[in-house]
Amino acid sequence: MTLLPADQIRAWDSFTIQNEPISSYNLMERASSVFTDWFSMIYDTQRPLLIFCGTGNNGGDGLAIARFLYYLRYDVSVYICRISKNETADFVKNLMKIQDLEASILKGYILEEDAFPPIPNNAIFIDAILGSGLTRPVTGYWASFFDYLNQSKAEIVSVDIPSGLSSDKHTEEGSVLNATRVLTFEIPKLAFLMPENGQFVQQFEYKSISLHKAFLEKIDVQNVFVTPNFIQPFLKKRKKFDHKGTYGHALLVVGSGGMAGAAVLAARACMRSGIGLLTVQTPMCNRLILQISLPEAIVIADENETELSLIIDSQHYSSVGIGCGIGKGEKIAAVLRGYLEQSTCPIVLDADALNIISENIKWLELIPQNSILTPHPKEFERLFGKAHNDFERLELLRDKAKSLKINILLKGAHTIIADTEGVCYFNSTGNAGMATAGSGDVLTGIITGLLAQGYKPKIAAILGVYLHGVAGDLGAKKTGQEALLASDIIDHLGNAFLANG
Repeated sequence: MTLLPADQIRAWDSFTIQNEPISSYNLMERASSVFTDWFSMIYDTQRPLLIFCGTGNNGGDGLAIARFLYYLRYDVSVYICRISKNETADFVKNLMKIQDLEASILKGYILEEDAFPPIPNNAIFIDAILGSGLTRPVTGYWASFFDYLNQSKAEIVSVDIPSGLSSDKHTEEGSVLNATRVLTFEIPKLAFLMPENGQFVQQFEYKSISLHKAFLEKIDVQNVFVTPNFIQPFLKKRKKFDHKGTYGHALLVVGSGGMAGAAVLAARACMRSGIGLLTVQTPMCNRLILQISLPEAIVIADENETELSLIIDSQHYSSVGIGCGIGKGEKIAAVLRGYLEQSTCPIVLDADALNIISENIKWLELIPQNSILTPHPKEFERLFGKAHNDFERLELLRDKAKSLKINILLKGAHTIIADTEGVCYFNSTGNAGMATAGSGDVLTGIITGLLAQGYKPKIAAILGVYLHGVAGDLGAKKTGQEALLASDIIDHLGNAFLANG
């Protein structure tokens, strides 16, 4: 699913109006009907419902929603926020329809310097004040009003986007409404996927309003939201006469003294990803642990007791994954450099491998093209430098992936995979329970396994993150997020494949 900035979404609306064809008013009615159907499935009619509308098209949506919810017997009160002197034609048309209703649900206009209306504690407040057309920060009287609404005990539900939030750039200052839920139209807003906006967008959903699909054929894609429809065409089907050699042979270079768990988790996940053969290189101290924990794997025990020292000829393997729990000593750094220098095919680099490279930054040039790096935000910062906000970091991620010709996977609630062309893919699966020790080791194992099976590096990274998230969601349904373990993710990986097969 292509993610678009606000100006392109407005252009998409216009394209639909011209080419469906449909009037702008009827498109507003369609969007408002979609919102109403969604809202009525979640909220009953027992709580007071306050709808605050601006004077633009977002406010027009709010007025149409108010009318539809009134017909569904909700206890509706509408307030018009005179945040601008201008009124759009579709806003005016919907205002007239509100005024024509038998019951007076329009409670008045809010003007600068007016006292704020009372908000019942059990109220639901629908925010249709500003929408995605925001051009400047919300300050002064209206910032105080927004702060008043945020401090109330009412539940805030925003139409399309929380008022005050920029849809596709960093919101530097001004007040923003803290929405409990947001329903946005057609596609998610880029802002919803950024950690810095978590307090403003606690939950979001998106629903289609049937914008004309032909518009997307003209778009230069920069950002993609990864959904099941995107994933399913890439999943390979097994054939009757396939054998273990069909599905590749991976090498995992993992573990050190006291870090056998990282090696076991990565190896188990790699095997569960569908790989044919797996060899694990690990220090001698982990040999028995791995042989007992995962009898399906081949174990090469390094001659060193607690840290890696050997460089195996990696040309015999379909993929190589390095870094989980290996530590950062001089011997280990030499091993990592040896693998970087000898590898002619993409490799997966995680954890300590990334930390070693960040201390030897010129080694970035040694990484084979199309390799996959899997940093969390701090590891990314050590590798590529600081960014002032999430949007700046996104562009840094895009630029580094493109200039180094590698795939960089930046972990987070919506993990981002930047490919060698600079296109960024935002994951849609996973939950906060996956913020637990070993979850990253599991991800490295899955991606290494997929890479060995012949998936292209970009697809292995995207598919690995997506399935990792699905498995985490399935695990959380069973254990709850608080009790979720990295090993639970592995245990549910098979069902993640089944759910998308």
